[in-house]
Amino acid sequence: MCLRSLGLGVKDEVITSSHTAVATVAGIEQAGCTPVFADIDPVTRCIAPASIDKRITRNTKAIMPVHIYGQPCDMDAIQRIASLHQLEVIEDCSQAHGAELNGQKVGTFGILAAFSCYPTKNLGGTGDGGVILSRSQENADKIKSLRQYGWNEGRESMIAGFNSRLDEMQAAILRVKLKHLAEDNQRRRMVAQAYNHAFQGLPLTIPFMGNDQLHAMHLYVVENVQRNDLFAHLRENGIGASLHYPLAVHQHAAYAGRIGGSEDLGFTERFYKQHLTLPMYPELAKNKVMKIIEVVCDWFSDRNQ
Repeated sequence: MCLRSLGLGVKDEVITSSHTAVATVAGIEQAGCTPVFADIDPVTRCIAPASIDKRITRNTKAIMPVHIYGQPCDMDAIQRIASLHQLEVIEDCSQAHGAELNGQKVGTFGILAAFSCYPTKNLGGTGDGGVILSRSQENADKIKSLRQYGWNEGRESMIAGFNSRLDEMQAAILRVKLKHLAEDNQRRRMVAQAYNHAFQGLPLTIPFMGNDQLHAMHLYVVENVQRNDLFAHLRENGIGASLHYPLAVHQHAAYAGRIGGSEDLGFTERFYKQHLTLPMYPELAKNKVMKIIEVVCDWFSDRNQ
């Protein structure tokens, strides 16, 4: 709906990351646009501005940065690129409710931003739902029409739209939960800080948390070259570790070999060989956090004996 509201469609290219949910790319294609993949920054794991710059063609119309795992993208650099090439920026904030960059909330940098409110998200309902932020009243009006069959006030379809309404029950639940978002995110960061402190000195890459950023910490994702062995050890000891995305989007059968930029995603592909998600949610009790830390540290200790 964001892309459609901007009048984008066939032959218009949108640069995004393959390190994301398939939903990001599905949305681009459902709008009739062509996705193009840029590589990630190995530190932040977000889309790399330098890689975006290399993908720009005369058909490029927009950049869709994904604030993956709650980590803010380098929006200053992305906006400079967008301004130079007269491109629109649509933020995918589906995992980053409440995240900030230099005191500014993600979702307020681009012309439009999309948030998922799926139950597992930092701001989640009890079913499917989402939120769009718009800088333009004109785009907001188009999106409101698109979400309900392209209707005008007289319920005449002026454009071909969708059935994508947020039902009142979900809206009511989200309004209440929104009041607790900042507190819940702080609890997530406290869990992350406990992990970070305990894992210092281990051959384990932990999430980047910059001084100018407020990480939403939707997921706590680590990296290790022996990921599969560590994963098996955690599961054997009752720890709900997971491979949140087992594959990058370009590695899925439905997208393999047909998305531009897929041949040059070295950092993305390396990440997918090493990443592992540890439990992360606001209600995670301190004793559970300590148990997770103990099991992780024991695995490394056994290998050093």
